[in-house]
Amino acid sequence: MNRANVNGDGGRGGVNLPALRGHNEALLLDLLRAAGPLGLGRAELAARTGLTPQAVSKITARLAAEGLVAEAGRDASTGGKPRTRLRLAPGARYAVGVHLDRDELRAVRVDLAGGVVARWSGPLDFGAGPDAVAEAAVRAVGRVSAGTAAPRLLGVGVAAPGPLDWRTGVLGRVTGFPEWEGYPLREVLAGRLGLAVVVDKDTNAGVAAAGPGGPGSGLGAVVYLHFGTGLGAGLRLDGAVYRGARSGAGEFGHQVLRLDGPPCRCGGRGCLEVLCLEAAARGDLRGAARVLGEGAANLAALLDVDRVLLGGRVVAGAPEVFVSGVREVLAARALTAAPPTVGLAPAGVAEGAAELAAGRLFGHG
Repeated sequence: MNRANVNGDGGRGGVNLPALRGHNEALLLDLLRAAGPLGLGRAELAARTGLTPQAVSKITARLAAEGLVAEAGRDASTGGKPRTRLRLAPGARYAVGVHLDRDELRAVRVDLAGGVVARWSGPLDFGAGPDAVAEAAVRAVGRVSAGTAAPRLLGVGVAAPGPLDWRTGVLGRVTGFPEWEGYPLREVLAGRLGLAVVVDKDTNAGVAAAGPGGPGSGLGAVVYLHFGTGLGAGLRLDGAVYRGARSGAGEFGHQVLRLDGPPCRCGGRGCLEVLCLEAAARGDLRGAARVLGEGAANLAALLDVDRVLLGGRVVAGAPEVFVSGVREVLAARALTAAPPTVGLAPAGVAEGAAELAAGRLFGHG
């Protein structure tokens, strides 16, 4: 097939073949989402995608008929007819995101622009067993999607502790919860909800929460470090979430920093996770931030990381302490003139799970 050339701004190229209608629609929707309320003109869309102006007009007409695209105003006239700008219609569709933490459940419903329109949270006992947790997830989805017609729901994204297989939605041997091994969470929830369901690790949802055009998007290497009841990492490499061939990428918390250190629940000793958790438990948040920074520095050296995003409830309790602590260690250990930038994740794990569910509409599935 003949693909249009990718333009200089790194955008994806369109394809002028009828069989690729879905690809081209997703491409245009993604550009309009990134453009925000100001939108883009049809000529701009054609230039950025390599599609013909006629193809862009036909595709945007279909999208407008489906309510996904609306007018955003007109450009100033340069002598001819003012050109109409188009924008994404955020309220045309919604996605639900669910974060199953070890002791808490959070759920959100977001619009196409990533804005949260409903949220709910409550306690959760992950150790109560898969069936009980699945039932709690179903109830949470009902709470945040109440009153929303099923055709307007793109699907549900569920973020859970790893390891798990994101392709099948089957959980592995979650540390401390052996009863979850082999549980088909995606299949169970899809059957109960009657919706498309995506299941991924909480850390992958965390790095997806940056969203298109956000601090975690674009080319390069971006790392999301989640410090809550456990410690893990989500990786975005060259613009895509990296999961590994066996869905095992991001087990950041179980790198060994001290050979004779305290035992970790994974069975090892001196893991980054147990050292951070112990420091936080005794109230030494600055010490926990320094240890987290050491782990981040190892990852930065390995992957040549551009950005480090921090999230999770421990970080949320003292954000400046963790941002400054990790930044100081990265600067001290930098192997290049420009260490990675450090900041807070722009959204939570539940929002990231919703982004994973909505991403297919924009060609990110």
